[in-house]
Amino acid sequence: MSFVVAIDGPGGSGKSTVARRVSELLGWPHLDTGAYYRAAALAVLRAGVDPDDPAAVAAEVGRHEYRQVDGRMLLDGEDVTREIRERHVTGVVSRIAAVPEVRRIMVDLQRRWVAENGGNAVVEGRDIGSVVFPDSPVKVHLTADPSTRAARRAAQMGIGPAEAEAELTARDRIDSTRDVAPLEVATGAEIVDTTHLGVDQVVSRVLDLVDQRRREISSAARDAPSS
Repeated sequence: MSFVVAIDGPGGSGKSTVARRVSELLGWPHLDTGAYYRAAALAVLRAGVDPDDPAAVAAEVGRHEYRQVDGRMLLDGEDVTREIRERHVTGVVSRIAAVPEVRRIMVDLQRRWVAENGGNAVVEGRDIGSVVFPDSPVKVHLTADPSTRAARRAAQMGIGPAEAEAELTARDRIDSTRDVAPLEVATGAEIVDTTHLGVDQVVSRVLDLVDQRRREISSAARDAPSS
């Protein structure tokens, strides 16, 4: 039986740092689904396709191969891990991710990745618990107040807090209002406000949830009538 730990949340909530730490402590592979959309955005930009033309975007995205290997994002076999974090990609990724056909392609790839990596994984994104793995036994939705998220993103990107907050606000609006798989709290998700929590505290809370659910699943298996 596979066991996916789904960690969702907006930018600056701490999900990438938490997901990586949880995966290390569990010894399970970590999947950053956002990197797939960033790689798709990079492919669109390189081709000179208008990010606001859904049909053209979908066609271009469908021409390429996307793979995540040992934490590196590959676009047609090229390691683009660093390039997809650059600001010109960040500026369009939400528009690319809002295209339904792009999401269909990426969700299929992400599900396949988990299956190919043994079924147990820590997966982070914006629609993991609601769309990609809705049956995940552990769903966590991280959040934080806007100023904290902006400060984290500013430090990460090397920009001013006001600029970071404006970018996050714009992305939140697009992600939360798109027609397909909007950013929302998945049914059954544990909401964790990371504003005043350290990384170790958040990680500990996630691991406690994992332990609890594994015990519950084990107990249910023992109590199930034999055929």
